[in-house]
Amino acid sequence: LRELERYIALDIVGNYHQSIHRTLGRPPIAVWREQEGEIPLRLPQDRMQFWLTFLPEQERTLQPTGIHLFGMRYWSAALSADVGTANRRLLVKYDPRDMSRVFVRRPSGSFVEARYADLTLASVTLHEALAARRTLLAKGRREVNTRAIVGTAIEQRQLVDAAVKTTATVRRGRTSSSKTKVDDSGWGSLRGIDSSKPVAFDEDME
Repeated sequence: LRELERYIALDIVGNYHQSIHRTLGRPPIAVWREQEGEIPLRLPQDRMQFWLTFLPEQERTLQPTGIHLFGMRYWSAALSADVGTANRRLLVKYDPRDMSRVFVRRPSGSFVEARYADLTLASVTLHEALAARRTLLAKGRREVNTRAIVGTAIEQRQLVDAAVKTTATVRRGRTSSSKTKVDDSGWGSLRGIDSSKPVAFDEDME
């Protein structure tokens, strides 16, 4: 996903903005530079709050053990004061690309970052976490914790990476073999012959 985001950004900056726009009749970047001095830019006062508005969300109850989301447990010392006092479910924002942390809206309205309760665990995506959780449940694991989910996700990621590398190696082998030159030294060569022109006929060759 990181590579895809970078690809899209490069396409916008390097292709779209530098090409002639059908309606404008000019490159969009030229129009932007012409107008940016006349139109005041209103940047968000709180960049983190602005970013959080784009993230998906779930509601969860704050338990003494922390916030439980998709089978994983999160904790922050800042939530200690709210345990037992929050009589309603709290809004939890999360980034599907990085499930090592979530953002919990406290009863006061402010957001606090909560990380894995086990800080030694690696970051996984939501897709990896859900796939790992399904795998564990299919094996009969009734209780699935964060460590089991992340560990399984990392193991599955390694299997996928190995399979991708193997497939790429096989494809490169096929490509190189398909481009193998045939020894046609005994057939003569057709290089340099223009088939649109008649070739002189030599009777002695019959």
